[in-house]
Amino acid sequence: MDTRSGDALEQLARFVGQTPVDAIPPAVLERTREILVDTLPVIAWGMREPQVSALAQRQLMQASEGGRAWVIGAGRTGPRLDAALLNGIAGAWLDFDEGNFLANGHPGIQVIPAALALAQELRLSGRQLLAAIALSYEAVARIGMATQTKLIVNPHGTFGVVGSALACARLQGLPAEQLRELASLAASCCMATNRHTMLNGATVRNWYAGHSGFMGQMALRMIESGFTGPVDGVHTTFSLVLGDGFSWETALGELGQRWLLTEGYLKLYPTARYAHSAIDALHDALERHGHAVAAHEIERIDVRAYRLAAYLSKQQPADWFGTRFSIPFALATLLVGRRSGLAAFSDEAVADPQVMALAARVHVSEDESHTAQYPQLQRVDLCLTLRDGRRLDGACHITSGEPQRPHPRADLDRKYAALAVPLWGEQRAEQMRAALMNLEHCPDVSALVDFFP
Repeated sequence: MDTRSGDALEQLARFVGQTPVDAIPPAVLERTREILVDTLPVIAWGMREPQVSALAQRQLMQASEGGRAWVIGAGRTGPRLDAALLNGIAGAWLDFDEGNFLANGHPGIQVIPAALALAQELRLSGRQLLAAIALSYEAVARIGMATQTKLIVNPHGTFGVVGSALACARLQGLPAEQLRELASLAASCCMATNRHTMLNGATVRNWYAGHSGFMGQMALRMIESGFTGPVDGVHTTFSLVLGDGFSWETALGELGQRWLLTEGYLKLYPTARYAHSAIDALHDALERHGHAVAAHEIERIDVRAYRLAAYLSKQQPADWFGTRFSIPFALATLLVGRRSGLAAFSDEAVADPQVMALAARVHVSEDESHTAQYPQLQRVDLCLTLRDGRRLDGACHITSGEPQRPHPRADLDRKYAALAVPLWGEQRAEQMRAALMNLEHCPDVSALVDFFP
């Protein structure tokens, strides 16, 4: 395969824009449906948060036109650019959305809001929507895998702009000869994001995913208006600006044969993915011990982790948002054990003195040998020292939810029910799940269900 940058960019863009639906393996389409089932209630819960609700009200008040696109969780529709923007923000808000270690990020929430909004605006079929999401996810994931992303960069709002733009180009029928130009231009519209936002508890971080859905559509609109991109915006942006290197060989390797979409994860805890590795190590230690341990019995907990997990070492998050990026808090709130799900990572949990006292006794450090094995392995070693001197050791090599260690279906069903039923009621929650799992049979996704979610 010729992977000189220009030819490579052409191949990736045409892969998204022109691959026939029938060429997408059934397992890929099945996984795409599962991601949609997981994502929509996560968006709806995020839309209920006061800041997101307030932004939605202001954004839609200023909208100059109506629209068919769902603003999920707001119980209404809006123009497609606004809907994609708001759904992307809401979907990232609780850090409960799908992701992919190999892609170094969350491809789903980068491309689903824009693809869904445009498909609903144009009254396209579920089959068209499924294909656009699956193919654009693959582009996002492969760009992410090929980039040596700078540690300071938060991946939201970066690779996703390219995927969002190409998804919309496919749905809107952009001529094939313009796909490469679109990908290059879209890559030149990424945000200069940073991970300090999450460590500082700055919720502007959640805007980044909204930017992908909004800017991807704007990139398409710019191409249609005659704007042009650089020779290869993908390589320039991800090798020099947001990354320290980019490999087209990696991005295009086994394209159309190996599907990174099937190698991602769904979350059972609303925290940054790297914290899940430490949670798994904790569960391993407790299972070896054979029974629960009370918080007051614990002297300290030591966690040795790969670099991205060790980055989440803050012991005393200031609020619910900070809890998403704190391994000490995650372990403490689960050990105290009076809450579960979203409630375990809430302001109420932050205000619990038992949780915060235990979090202060959790110490996280990087193990360079674990970093060297990442992302193939996500190794974490944990030592829980009790006040009576006993040590409980646990480890994680593959984080639960990865393809090599999938979540039991019952656990994913419980997550969906815990989120969807309080929002929509049992009957409508089941209606939504059934509609999404049979999406390819829907002739018009603007009328997917008989209610606005």
